[in-house]
This record gives sequence, structure tokens and C-alpha cells, in this order.
Amino acid sequence: MIAFVFPGQGSQKVGMGAELAASSPAARAVFEEVDDALGMKLSTIMLDGPEDQLILTENAQPAIMANAIATLRVLESEFGVKLADKGACVAGHSLGEYTALCAVGAFDLATTARLLKLRGSAMQAAVPVGEGAMAALLGADIEKASALAAAAAEGEVCEVANDNDPTQVVISGHKGAIERAVALVKDHGIKRGVLLPVSAPFHCSLMQPAADRMKEALADTEMHEFALPVFANVVAGQISDPEQERKLLVEQVTGRVRWRESVLAMREHGVDQFVELGGKVLGPMIGRIDKEAATHSLVTMEDLENFAKESA
Repeated sequence: MIAFVFPGQGSQKVGMGAELAASSPAARAVFEEVDDALGMKLSTIMLDGPEDQLILTENAQPAIMANAIATLRVLESEFGVKLADKGACVAGHSLGEYTALCAVGAFDLATTARLLKLRGSAMQAAVPVGEGAMAALLGADIEKASALAAAAAEGEVCEVANDNDPTQVVISGHKGAIERAVALVKDHGIKRGVLLPVSAPFHCSLMQPAADRMKEALADTEMHEFALPVFANVVAGQISDPEQERKLLVEQVTGRVRWRESVLAMREHGVDQFVELGGKVLGPMIGRIDKEAATHSLVTMEDLENFAKESA
């Protein structure tokens, strides 16, 4: 059984999608539709930069989605591999959950792009620049990370944001608390703490203003039936009901990305292959979560062609 999975923020880079756009009308159509939906030339920023524009949260989120959906459309139209036929389920890391929902028909492409543009700007606006921070804890499991976050908080917000894999957990919150946590890593048996170059403290309670904005936006957005079930970040479980998923997308803004648990849950459901579309981030994580799981990360035309041959 195959799960198609979609990467989150941090996987963006200038030049993303260039080969697909040069090779495939299906990819170009995706980028044009996203540009039209947003009323801006996001595709130009993706292909040519400047990087400081691409890494802005409100641009990075729809750009990563557009690149992944373009990859999927090329796989389906040029190589005949249909997600609904080959897949058992889908999942995405943080914003990747929106990409997953687009892939299974819950949202159309233009709607997904607009939602992610709003989500990015709302998350950016929720906390004044310089007041929040995030850090990756390397060599940390969820128990060690949770204990460290509690010790470093001292009345401020310091929470586990992403449980990525057994060796990497991300914390998020007030800048002072995150800096204290990084200074305390050795006391908690954690190898290293690295401050992340992010513009806001995602997936913690400081994001409540952004969650409120997304609740309003999602309430006004039509959601369709899913072609395949989605494993949702905040519950690490399978969701098929659009109304339930709508609530979970709001919770996701402040909630923990339970990626490690999501992968294990998909494995329990019988998934033995994970196919990452549009990035090479989740594949290595999945390999650290379960060494028995087969992974494919599809970015280039060659990647897509090789996967299509294997899965024929």
C-alpha cells in the first residue's frame, strides 16, 4: 500500500519547479493557475527569486504546495500514475496537509493557493517579529523535548511544535524561552539545539490569532469529498469527513505536528511505501521513523519516470 506525502515549510528553494515547467504543460498550467488565483507572479519568484521573497511565509507556503501539485499532475498526465488508483491515503507535514487535501480533491487548486497565502500572512502577523523563535532539538525524542520545554518556559510559552522523527523534535514559543531551552539541552540528554531561521513561532499557542483567522476563512470555504483518506497532523489519525478535517485545520495552526506518530499510524494501516512529491525532506524522516518502510522522493522528471516504471 502506498501513501502519498507532501512536504512542509523549509523545502522551498529558488529554481523549484523549473525543470517541470520546462518539460511539461501540466506543470506550467499549475503555476499559471496559482499565479492567477493569487494575483501575483509567484511562479517567477519560485523560478528566479529573489530568495528573500520566496522565504516569506505567505509566499513559501503556496509555492511549496504549487510545486508539489505540479509534480503530482506531471506524474498523472505524463506518466499515467494516478494518485486515486495507486494510493491508499495521503498526508502532509504542516502546510503539506493542505497540499494533500488539494491532491484528493477536497479543495481545488486556486482555493488551496488562496488559503495558504492567507495562512502564511496570518501566521506571520500573529506575533511581532523578534518576539518568537523556534529551535530544532537534535538527538531528542518527544519525552526529552517535552521535559526541556517545561523547564525552559519560566512563565513564557515554550512548546513542542513538531515531533518529526525519533531524533528530531522542534520547539516553538517566546524567544527568551527558546533561547533558554537551547542553553539547557545538555542537561536534558539532548545532543544539540539549533535556532531555526524562521520569521514566527509556528505551531504553538502564540499562533491563536492566526488560528482565529483560518477558522473564519475555512468556514467560508467549500470542502468536497476526499478521493482518499487524509492522515491529519494534530490527531495522527485517518480522516475522511470534510467537516471534521475543517476543524482540525484550525487546530493545526496552534497544535503539534505529530509527524512521527502519523507515519507509524499509516504503517499500522498497512502502508509499506511512502511517496514524497515535490521534496526530499520527508523521505529521510520516514526512514528514521521506520527503517522497514520503502520511501521515494520525487522531484525531477527522472525521479517521476523511474517511479512510474517501478510501479507499472
